[in-house]
Amino acid sequence: MAKIPMKTPLVEMDGDEMTRIIWKMIKDILLIPYVDLKTEYYDLGLEYRNETNDQVTFDSAEATKKYGVAVKCATITPNAARMTEYDLKEMWKSPNGTIRAILDGTVFRTPIIVKGITPYIPTWTKPITIARHAYGDVYKNTEMQVTEGSKCELVCTDKDGNETRQLIHDFNGTDGIIQGLHNTDKSISSFARSCFNFALDTKQDLWFATKDTISKKYDHRFKDIFAEIFENEYKEKFDAAGIEYFYTLIDDAVARVVRSDGGYIWACKNYDGDVMSDMVATAYGSLAMMTSVLVSPEGVYEYEAAHGTVQRHYYKYLKGETTSTNSVATLFAWTGALRKRGELDGLTELSDFADKLEKATIQTIEEGVMTGDLYLLSSLENKQKVDTETFLKEVAVRLEKLL
Repeated sequence: MAKIPMKTPLVEMDGDEMTRIIWKMIKDILLIPYVDLKTEYYDLGLEYRNETNDQVTFDSAEATKKYGVAVKCATITPNAARMTEYDLKEMWKSPNGTIRAILDGTVFRTPIIVKGITPYIPTWTKPITIARHAYGDVYKNTEMQVTEGSKCELVCTDKDGNETRQLIHDFNGTDGIIQGLHNTDKSISSFARSCFNFALDTKQDLWFATKDTISKKYDHRFKDIFAEIFENEYKEKFDAAGIEYFYTLIDDAVARVVRSDGGYIWACKNYDGDVMSDMVATAYGSLAMMTSVLVSPEGVYEYEAAHGTVQRHYYKYLKGETTSTNSVATLFAWTGALRKRGELDGLTELSDFADKLEKATIQTIEEGVMTGDLYLLSSLENKQKVDTETFLKEVAVRLEKLL
């Protein structure tokens, strides 16, 4: 068969360790034989980030803004041990954090549901998408340890030099700790619009939750901005699409989520989203069965796997040992990017290919062929544990039949 054409390139961001190996396998086995793959390639492997003083990360983000769609492999965020292992010039920042900041994006994570893997909450029959506001709060905090007898105040100096002060705490009789958080109306507004647009794009209800009854200024600002943007810009669109925007307190949201059957987007502040995305992923079965897409309010998309670089398997691979690493989330990053590229460029054949590749992947697992992590979770009677490459080749067999 003739290869499926592409008009506009994808931005391709290569990564590290085992996921870098899987990245090449996916391209060689499942993409290049079928698609006339056009990408603008950036090597975000730690060695090249170090060589370019991390400039490659910034370049890849700017290219994503230019082309509108990117696909990213998992990358290492270095710690002290990695400094020595890779002989780094400095402890480079998380590429994901850098890209999120440049794109002003919101992260949407959705579990991939397959027959034979029952969620730990059995009522969850449809996926719950977590939308995480990836800016500010505790992740850009300022914090201090303070000694007994200290008086700590919140001080704001306006542009005219006028000070406003509010007491945080008098530390009488004990040492303590303080923390300063911030967010911006601009970032919260971008978060809101990304969530509303994604809800319309996927035709799902949107839930949002904070603790505005306790945090009457900080969290309440999130609530007010969401409400104002929804009423002024999105209410009529939601009504026309037959979907709902729903606000509640975070503790009520958690209770409702546990009782629900899924099938909606749950928008969370930064810390809530960090915690709840892992909780939802684990409750559905595996972090390796979770899609992740970064969406900017301008409609720029960056698809990636929700997990890390699978370091332990990589060290086994380097020793020549066979690994059974789950490639599904990385594969679905590619399918998500190809589908969106097809949608934006009017290439139905490309979007259809992405759909069929996902169908072939799920079919492979549901027919009992899977990697080791899913083998331990699956309740299927006839199941077979295979290595990473064999799984992808089994997907290719089923894909051929669908094309």
